[in-house]
Amino acid sequence: MAAVIERDGRFLMIEEETSEGLRINNPAGHLDPGETPAEGCAREALEETTWSFTPTALLGVYISRFQRSTTGEDITYLRFAFTGDLGEQVPGRTLDHGIVRTMWMSVDELRATADRHRSPLVLRCLEDYLAGVRYPLAAVYCDPSIRGPGEQRDEPSGDGEGK
Repeated sequence: MAAVIERDGRFLMIEEETSEGLRINNPAGHLDPGETPAEGCAREALEETTWSFTPTALLGVYISRFQRSTTGEDITYLRFAFTGDLGEQVPGRTLDHGIVRTMWMSVDELRATADRHRSPLVLRCLEDYLAGVRYPLAAVYCDPSIRGPGEQRDEPSGDGEGK
């Protein structure tokens, strides 16, 4: 799950420690059990930036593959990227483990630092955002069973679950 967050022509990015060194990435991470992709995106954005974020549109579903230079491990990333509304920064909240700092970067700065991006998907998601690509959250269907036994909700929540 990845968030493309823009404010006044700049994008909220993170710099994080990876096995490949310091890398620039969107606020992004894994889906936790019981979450919809939009919920996971909002949680990851908060954990990695300390800013609340509400996804309002799907930018796309992306896939890339690479080998870690340090271990030779073959990695495939499947990314659901969202854009939405930036809320408030949460006072007293700290950045997630491994996140060195947050940065507000311009399009030109992001294009110029592509060699430092965590994956080529960072720039691809940005370019799609700039091109106006937007899909409704309902494009990602989440069966109520993802909530687990006794936690299922039948009502649509506006993030693709339900029905």
